[in-house]
Amino acid sequence: MIADLKALLVILVIAAAVFIAARPLCLHFMSAPDFARRRNVWFALTAFAFVCPNYWLFILGTGLVYVWSSRRDSNPLALYLLMLHVIPPSGLEIPPMGSTRFFDLDNYRLLALTVLLPFAIKASTRLAGEEKQKFSWMDIFLLAYGALQLILLLPYESVASTTRRTFLFAVDNWLIYYAFSRGVRSSRMLLEAMAAFCLACAIYAPLAAFEAIKVWPLYGGLADKWGLAETAYVFRGSSLRALASAGHPLALGYLMSIGFGFWLMLRLQVDSWKVTLVVAMWMWLGLVAAYSRAPWLVAMFIFFCFLALQPGGTSKLLKALLIGAVLGGVVLASPFGEKIIDSLPFVGTVDSETVVYRQRLADVSWRLIEQNPLFGDPFALNYMEEMRQGEGIIDLVNTFATIALFQGLVGVTLFSGVFVMALWNVFWSLRRWVGADRRFALVGANLLACIAGTLIMMVTGSFGTGLAALSWVLAGMASSYSRLAWAPQAE
Repeated sequence: MIADLKALLVILVIAAAVFIAARPLCLHFMSAPDFARRRNVWFALTAFAFVCPNYWLFILGTGLVYVWSSRRDSNPLALYLLMLHVIPPSGLEIPPMGSTRFFDLDNYRLLALTVLLPFAIKASTRLAGEEKQKFSWMDIFLLAYGALQLILLLPYESVASTTRRTFLFAVDNWLIYYAFSRGVRSSRMLLEAMAAFCLACAIYAPLAAFEAIKVWPLYGGLADKWGLAETAYVFRGSSLRALASAGHPLALGYLMSIGFGFWLMLRLQVDSWKVTLVVAMWMWLGLVAAYSRAPWLVAMFIFFCFLALQPGGTSKLLKALLIGAVLGGVVLASPFGEKIIDSLPFVGTVDSETVVYRQRLADVSWRLIEQNPLFGDPFALNYMEEMRQGEGIIDLVNTFATIALFQGLVGVTLFSGVFVMALWNVFWSLRRWVGADRRFALVGANLLACIAGTLIMMVTGSFGTGLAALSWVLAGMASSYSRLAWAPQAE
């Protein structure tokens, strides 16, 4: 208990400093009452988590707070993104009633049910009154992918299990996408949601740095106290890979890379180049502390991609590449150069076995995919025992390979179709606004860069925790952006 209170004190002090420093920036994108309410809710739920002895009591109290705050919030999507990782994503199964099993209830699902669901219902009602609702190609691909997952397992499970998985697909996938694709009424709402997520990442960054320096996962005590999945210490070489409240260092790294990507857009509202640089370095503080190499590449890709998509992007990209090459050379020539090289994938020696594992996984996965190319095999894991690691798990660290194993190339096509159509829609929509409304066009360019970076991340990570939730958020934002761009007058 004493250790938990110490961790809580560290979290609250660091977060308070971030909220104070970030307030002037946040007020460019959100009202003062909304900022104050969201801040207070974040503090209240964090403190409640560390002092509450029972997980279900915490869920009850938190659900009531979410309902209360979302009803008063002018943009519940921003509230959702700020609270997405107010605690780690692990959950517990709802106690069964007789022989009926329910599902794990974690913060993701609690937020979806208490914040996104009422918001989505209001958005649907509003759209029904304004215009005839049409399904887009993104909608069709996502719904078809969900239907395929259900159909492939129908012969092997009960009606109750199918019903449960239908409900979970609706909550974990469709509801997030639907709320962000239908609920955004203006580009300002998009920017406010991005700002709220950046604010969350600004809190994760110093917490992650503290964890890495002190070798102390601050949220680890919650798992022990509530009986959740144990928080593992993940090291790379002799360095602890921080995770803050993201659940895993790889998830934290991905969240920070998208936070950095969003900041590239939001910084255009800030006049000071010093503030721009400080916030960018702040985001990279969290990226470095997570010590996850794929998110580093994703963040750099988003940066260069966003530059290339701006007006005069070719010259900006070439200048950035030149400056990056010079700075990279200076860093590699410094006393830290050897350690940095050792940490790089493929050429480094630190945790080189993870690269070897991914190569072996690709070989084994492709062999199994060739046997059932169209619809995969729901029992593919039974043939992958050679990939079981020392932790006792088969770590499927490639989203597309995992889908191909279980739902085949048809499943990969439907899943990828959501994001391919998102890229296509945003690309043609932002072209319409180049020269007409520079800021609105740049919002599209930023979304395109972040979605493309997310697809790269999927190649190196399993589709879970923050990656899954944020992927559907970005897809929904892309749909909203396209709808706003082709409306009679984009706001």
